[in-house]
Amino acid sequence: MRITRTARRARLIAVAATGLLAAGALIAPTAQAAPTAPTVKTQALAAANVAKTLGAGATAGSYYDGKSFVVNITKASDAAAVRASGAVPKVVKYSSAFLSKADKATLATNIGGTSWVVDPKSNKLVVTADSTVTKAELAKLKAATASYGSAVSIERTASTFKRLIGGGAAIYGGAYRCSLGFNVVSGSTYYFLTAGHCGEVASTWYSNSGHTTTLGTNVSYSFPTNDYALVKYTNTSIAKAGTAGSTDITSSGTAYVGESVLRSGSTTGIHSGSVTGTNATVNYGSGDIVYQTIKTNVCAEGGDSGGPLYTSGGIALGLTSGGSGDCTSGGTTYFQTVTEALSNYGVSVF
Repeated sequence: MRITRTARRARLIAVAATGLLAAGALIAPTAQAAPTAPTVKTQALAAANVAKTLGAGATAGSYYDGKSFVVNITKASDAAAVRASGAVPKVVKYSSAFLSKADKATLATNIGGTSWVVDPKSNKLVVTADSTVTKAELAKLKAATASYGSAVSIERTASTFKRLIGGGAAIYGGAYRCSLGFNVVSGSTYYFLTAGHCGEVASTWYSNSGHTTTLGTNVSYSFPTNDYALVKYTNTSIAKAGTAGSTDITSSGTAYVGESVLRSGSTTGIHSGSVTGTNATVNYGSGDIVYQTIKTNVCAEGGDSGGPLYTSGGIALGLTSGGSGDCTSGGTTYFQTVTEALSNYGVSVF
């Protein structure tokens, strides 16, 4: 039975209110050392740029394998261009353009409790259906993607995709608890970012559950489609640190597959993991679909919503949207890209 949006919110409050070679063959590059931490982002950008130049019909994403950046290509004749960028070329079967069509077919099914992302390592669109997806819905999903053959992989998870809003500590609004993402600034005015689905349910935020110490009020929020909100500090006595967890945040950036990351939240504290997908789509149900998210294997739980995703080097990457599982058995968590929120609101991390 599909839970209505109103009923789901009630439950959130009650529970705890996140060509020449065979396809797949690596083309041996000239010997190169593993990139050092300061150059990894530069190499990631170079790999992304060469993929963009070659086009969606000739490439299929890139990822970091722990030593080098790998760029998927569909024609071995493009290998030289990839090597020139400093990346390793890998010939695969399916292009980004083809996988994008499979993505659109999945979206058209509009089945709540599903998520999907192109996995550049396997060269597939990986679709995950949670425990709320019925047999009939699963059959519909398989039928909609059948024509794409092995380009689509459908898997199930025993847990449920949920927005990670909850009740407990950190930032409080109405009957909900969320987590502060990043402190940001524009000129001399200070704000903080959190999840859009948090901004949807509360307009004033406090530092305590008794709502006696005000932090600030919403300027704007975007949810669904996106999942970010901007809150302006109205309490001038609050000290504002440019940190996430215990890490000093010095810049913002774009995540890449294989990147090591940290996540901090008011429920579960700091946890680590890696980026397993970018441009992922999550359908939480009842029309709550969020696009272009970062998929990770980092766990999160209720109340961690809005919390920051970042690197140990102090690069802000995302805001916790939702996911499945928990920090006992492990889970999958999706993040709103922070660069989109920063650009939209004209603010920057500090």
